[in-house]
Amino acid sequence: MDKKSGKWAAEILCLQNPDGTWGSQFHTLSMPDRRQGLITTEQALRRLKILGFTIEDEPIKRAVDCMRACLRGERKIDGYWEKGHDWALFTKLMLSTWVREFCPDEPLALGFARQWARVIESAFGGGEYSRDAYCSAYNREFRSPIRGGRERSFVDFYHVSLLRDVLTPETESRFLDYVVGKPEGIYYICNGPVLKVPEEFASRETVRWLSAVELLLGYKSGAGKLGFAARWIEENRGSDGSWDLGPKAGDRVRLPLSDSWRKKGARQADCTEWVGGILARLSEKN
Repeated sequence: MDKKSGKWAAEILCLQNPDGTWGSQFHTLSMPDRRQGLITTEQALRRLKILGFTIEDEPIKRAVDCMRACLRGERKIDGYWEKGHDWALFTKLMLSTWVREFCPDEPLALGFARQWARVIESAFGGGEYSRDAYCSAYNREFRSPIRGGRERSFVDFYHVSLLRDVLTPETESRFLDYVVGKPEGIYYICNGPVLKVPEEFASRETVRWLSAVELLLGYKSGAGKLGFAARWIEENRGSDGSWDLGPKAGDRVRLPLSDSWRKKGARQADCTEWVGGILARLSEKN
């Protein structure tokens, strides 16, 4: 199945603006509105990556070029602004994260990731998380006070994605332990601690939880921290070796992959492709 030429990709690609963005707003990682034309650049990029698009594909290249121009200060990504925290810094965080999703070694985004790495190294330098050390390093690195929730917490999609491959092994291990056990989960991804498996396998909650597991597997020590996830996934494998997350799993973000789940076996095939891939990565200990 060529997902890049399928229905879901076509639906998104026809909405791309000439400058490489989508819609009039960059930010929001909530589920896309079903009404035609209402999609943000973040929603589009996330879905296209899931469907297999890379920097080698022209729509992604145009989007990344636009975000790089924003990081260079040559243009603004949009006119949206939130009060109560450092929105300019948060915008740089979002842009750098998405550029690194497709170009991990892009200099501007990598440089910003290394700034954040220095903050996290200081925060966990004593062996466990220190809020005082975090605040001090944050103020020193960004020359900006912590003003709101976005600055106080780093357990969200952006930071967890951005910090891959830039932390020392010791700090990475401590950081992942902290993220996996965070009671609130990974903001924008899942609503509860990754350490706690979902109550029901065939559910949208499991889709969110598996998305968090998949994100953490981007770290060298990720698989070693998530043995419990591998065991639970195995426990929920069907007698025929497949997985089925149920009809509610089709959130139009992570799933479907097939053009339609009305075709017999399509949903099971999609779920098995995704879940099986995660299990395979969980088995690859570094």
